[in-house]
Amino acid sequence: MNTHRIRRPQVEDAAAIHDLVSACDLAVLGHVDTTLEDIADELAEPEFDRDRDGWLAVDSGGRAVGWAWACRKGDSDNVDVEVLVRPGTEGLSAGLWALVLGRAREIAAELGHDGATVDIGVYRADEAKREEARAKGLRPATSFHRMRIDFTTPPAAPDPLPGLTLHTGEDEEVRRQAHLVHQEGFADHFGFVKIGYDAWYERRTAQSVNDWSQLILARIDGEPAAMLQANNAFVPDEDCGYVGTLATLPAYRGRGLGRHLLLQAFAADAARGRKGTILHVDSNNTTPALGLYTSAGMRPVLVIDVWRGRV
Repeated sequence: MNTHRIRRPQVEDAAAIHDLVSACDLAVLGHVDTTLEDIADELAEPEFDRDRDGWLAVDSGGRAVGWAWACRKGDSDNVDVEVLVRPGTEGLSAGLWALVLGRAREIAAELGHDGATVDIGVYRADEAKREEARAKGLRPATSFHRMRIDFTTPPAAPDPLPGLTLHTGEDEEVRRQAHLVHQEGFADHFGFVKIGYDAWYERRTAQSVNDWSQLILARIDGEPAAMLQANNAFVPDEDCGYVGTLATLPAYRGRGLGRHLLLQAFAADAARGRKGTILHVDSNNTTPALGLYTSAGMRPVLVIDVWRGRV
């Protein structure tokens, strides 16, 4: 009979949690899709309270066998959750689901909402987790495609656009303008919650993969128009750059700014000696982003479905 002890996670648990998550990845995907840095960043996320929002289950030998968390998104009623159980471990999943859904309701109530809108990301290949989500009343809401391009030949930087200047994020004014572009450009996207500059800055600075020199603000005739923020999330395991955010203000869409910044990111990653560039795109994006990425030579390599429910 399996015996488990559930406790709060600590920063020092990153390696043990990574071992557990890796086992789950291998069982579903056949390869590890999570780095130790990913787990360390989860534990350091400013909106994640380790003493209230996370649970780590260990067996009698001290090995991590379950990992679950709930994390608020600003002041909204939207709460992201996760439940992972080491393959072969019995009698643990239901209890962890109860904990995260209960905490999601608490978070929403603390913020003045009468319920929580819960989201969980599920690999398309993970049939068992899909059924768990369905059993908890969640339903598919959207899908994110992981896109990738490999540099068989060095990509060239794009041709300049009229009135366009590019600025990097080491400068605070650039960061503040990029933040505003991000907030307005993503306003209608699935699950997006607007946050102020200080919280936006803190969240990114807390990420070990962050590199402000990879933030690019595009100005047209001196006015902020678009932004791209890349980071090092896929360098340790894939030796690839990662475009975390690409946003264009509505008034500047249709001018090729998104493509220009994307090609600029490809060229920058190649210059850093990386094998390629990766990003995620919502298949139900309010802008035709999927078409942009495929036309730029990217291909889908993985699908993550978001399951959503009201609790």
